[in-house]
Amino acid sequence: MANEVVDHGRRRFLTATTAVVGGVGVVAAVVPFIKSWEPSARAKAAGAPYTADISKIEAGQMVTFAWRSLPVFVVNRTKVQLDALPSQDARLVDPKSDSGSAEQQPKYAQNEARSIKPEWLVLVGLCTHLGCVPDFVPVMKPEPFDPQWKGGFYCPCHKSRYDMAGRVYQGVPAPKNLLVPPHHFVDDTHIQIGVDPKEAG
Repeated sequence: MANEVVDHGRRRFLTATTAVVGGVGVVAAVVPFIKSWEPSARAKAAGAPYTADISKIEAGQMVTFAWRSLPVFVVNRTKVQLDALPSQDARLVDPKSDSGSAEQQPKYAQNEARSIKPEWLVLVGLCTHLGCVPDFVPVMKPEPFDPQWKGGFYCPCHKSRYDMAGRVYQGVPAPKNLLVPPHHFVDDTHIQIGVDPKEAG
């Protein structure tokens, strides 16, 4: 036994083969584990941008679309509704949309109309107080909740009010304007919710 010759070449071959087979086994075990961290197809779809057809939304009408499980209001505002916006400035918390982070207020919506194109308003339809869905009350006439009502959104949960640009009125529980989601116009009849204009280019 002491005089046996050690075959170093065979030993190296067996060592290398064992290492390769072991490495393949480790990779085979780890890949499914790492794959389990990836979001499911359903989760990816839930966070994906949504393209909405706005061609049939008439002037003065609102349609709600779903994006990331959130209600997104798309309103085709009339000239009369747009002309009334400046008359509400003195009654609003943030009339020029200066406050709030970029997530709550994209730069391209920091204007009186809070929109890319004045007639089209795009908002996440959740009250900034406790997340109720506000009612769309577009008619400009005295209402029990506001005798000077010029149209907008009224939250029935705790009586918060927003004008036709989603700007919050003073003296209500909601602390800030309705959120404007990332969006851009694909063409004259479609918007994509979830993608800013600069990212779409």
